[in-house]
Amino acid sequence: MTRPVTLFSGQWTDMPFDKFCEKAKSFGYDGIEIACWGNHLDLKKAATDLAYIEEIKTILKNNNLKVLAIGTHLIGQCVGDNEDPRLDGFAPSNISGKPEEIRKWAIQEMKYAAAAAKNLGVKIVTGFMGSPIWAYWYSYPQTTEQMIDEGYKKIVSLWSPIFDEFDKNGIKFALEVHPSEIAFDYYSAERLLKEFKNRKTLGFNLDPSHLIWQGVNPCLFIRDFASKILSVHMKDAAVTLDGKAGILGSFLPFGDVRRGWNFRSPGHGDVDFESLIRELNAINYKGPLSVEWEDSGMNRELGVKEACDFVRNINFSPSDTADDGTANS
Repeated sequence: MTRPVTLFSGQWTDMPFDKFCEKAKSFGYDGIEIACWGNHLDLKKAATDLAYIEEIKTILKNNNLKVLAIGTHLIGQCVGDNEDPRLDGFAPSNISGKPEEIRKWAIQEMKYAAAAAKNLGVKIVTGFMGSPIWAYWYSYPQTTEQMIDEGYKKIVSLWSPIFDEFDKNGIKFALEVHPSEIAFDYYSAERLLKEFKNRKTLGFNLDPSHLIWQGVNPCLFIRDFASKILSVHMKDAAVTLDGKAGILGSFLPFGDVRRGWNFRSPGHGDVDFESLIRELNAINYKGPLSVEWEDSGMNRELGVKEACDFVRNINFSPSDTADDGTANS
């Protein structure tokens, strides 16, 4: 299949960008999805400094890699969330503890992301949007409909100016449907599109690992939101409910074998990737299959190489002939 297999750099920002690219190529990847944290991508410089863009392109060229998306997950979270001390870890240290300054910074960074993507020749920016109402997911104390309505309206108000900038640059935003986001499952995603009046700028980055442990079928998500699937993360998760652990995680850290679910390297969990590929073929998705590798129980380099091979093997094309029942059996 012509869909490229790429590696998201979000879990590799402990490594200099050029070294990450060398690794990605040695593992067999066609390209990368660049995370805009660590030292992998400075959005302001990428939006305003063409010499910086040329430096990045040279590194990519030297490793025979393409960049097909940029990831803005940490920054986007800061746009839509309410005050949360954990956001200090996503923002510059000089604005730590200043939630409105963090939000202002994040909005500007997301606007830079549109120009940065254009300068890199990228059409899709993936990421998070945050949520002012995620804390209300369990309706106790009782949550009113007005509170939910106001939360969606706040997201529309915060993100519309950002999407205006995306439109000016011909870029689309692919929200990763994910717990803690304004759209975290099927119906919250459906509502988000309605709140934005089905704005063309906004689509989804499909990551099946975040859906299956909630009980949401990723294949049905693809089928029903076909025109909005802009990007795909190839990540797995294993649900291991044993009568003690629940799906809420029990405040146990990722990787703890007592948890009711954990992220896994592709092919080592419960995602039905063959059915996933069939659904992507059915909607004629031709974009990248981006490995976002997270598996606390496996060596990273071994796992990422194996993941590349796994995705290549499962990345089959649809049939080019019709089975009309006329063949001899």
